[in-house]
Amino acid sequence: GSYFRHRIIEDPEWSLITVPHLTELCLQHIVHNFEKNPILDRLLPEHKRKVLDRLSTGLPLAVTANLISDEDYWKRCCTQRWQLCDISNYGGSWKRMFFERHLENILKCFIPNMTDPNQVLELIPLCKEYVRKLKVDQFLPPVKVDQKEERDDLSDTGSDFGLSEVSTHHYDLGVLITALPHLEELHLTYGVKDCGMNFEWNLFNFTYQDCCNLAVAVKMCHNLKVFKLTRSNVDDAKTRLLVRNLLDHPCLVELNLSHNLIRDKGTQAVGKLINRSRLEILDLYNNQIGHLGAQALAQALAENSTLTSLNLRLNCVEDKGGKAIGRALLTNNTLKSIHLGSNNLSEPTATLFSQVLTQNTTLMSINLSCNHLGPDGGKQLLDGLAANKTLTDFDLRLAEVGKESEYLIHQIVWANRDAARLRSLQHPPEEGG
Repeated sequence: GSYFRHRIIEDPEWSLITVPHLTELCLQHIVHNFEKNPILDRLLPEHKRKVLDRLSTGLPLAVTANLISDEDYWKRCCTQRWQLCDISNYGGSWKRMFFERHLENILKCFIPNMTDPNQVLELIPLCKEYVRKLKVDQFLPPVKVDQKEERDDLSDTGSDFGLSEVSTHHYDLGVLITALPHLEELHLTYGVKDCGMNFEWNLFNFTYQDCCNLAVAVKMCHNLKVFKLTRSNVDDAKTRLLVRNLLDHPCLVELNLSHNLIRDKGTQAVGKLINRSRLEILDLYNNQIGHLGAQALAQALAENSTLTSLNLRLNCVEDKGGKAIGRALLTNNTLKSIHLGSNNLSEPTATLFSQVLTQNTTLMSINLSCNHLGPDGGKQLLDGLAANKTLTDFDLRLAEVGKESEYLIHQIVWANRDAARLRSLQHPPEEGG
């Protein structure tokens, strides 16, 4: 009663033709041995495409950096490494994105006296043709030395202040940024992100030596157009040092020193810089600038013909400073935007700005929010704005000017905005203009 059942298991993909074409075998060999023998330029276009599509994104940059220009390959490198990839911030180039972000990551993780400097130096010849902007929002300090050794060292010098400044210097960018011929933007913050419960003040210590190194490097970076040094405890002495090295810079058009500790003396130095450079945008938001610093800026504004935007939000210029800036704007015909929000301004400044609104035909945006201008100040601003046809943005939130004045001012500003939009439609800018 027993029987056998015969079954034949077949592979539906099986074929007598099991040997690939010789061309395919050659391409596989090229891909598998690309690191040792990177053959690419001698291939036919269709074969080159197949190789590029199969190459690993983990190949050494020494092999791929100056050999592979294919954007699809660098797109794979970016998307496999980072979740968010917006190439509009990188001139539409995946290769530029990869090298800028790769270099930024190395700098953010660099620990002085521990990380091998060759990590950066060996990358320079590979990335220098592609890096145009660097945004480094973290610099790590050296690893803290043993507490006993530290106390012994300090006992010799008689210091009672913990780590000496010498031991807290950050990575010197000088060799790197002076070797990047196309670098146009530099955004830096000296501090540590996400330190959590490991917070210590020396993690945010931008030392004077750090500032010296950076100032010299920026001076030598002749193509630099945008320099931002924010949230780095930059005080007056460091500001003056930076300014000395930025005077007569051939290309710098934007300087951002916001969220620092700059007072009047530092601001006076910046005032000299305004007319010794080609600056168009100056941002000093959230510092400690008083009326003397504002007066220095006003003196520069009265003579300046390049600056188009000035941000002094969250300082303390008060009416002495506010009136000085207002007087400068009676003659200045270049500035288009000024932000004086949260500066302890009151009616005297509003009175002078009503004259500015009457005479100035360049300003398009004024922000006087979070001040104490008062109802009378609001009425004077309304009177000054009556014949103004150029202002298209006027922020008076929390300026205590009164609801009626604020409403009528906004009506005039909205009418100016509509008229400007209509003019732009009737006379569109020429291509390339």
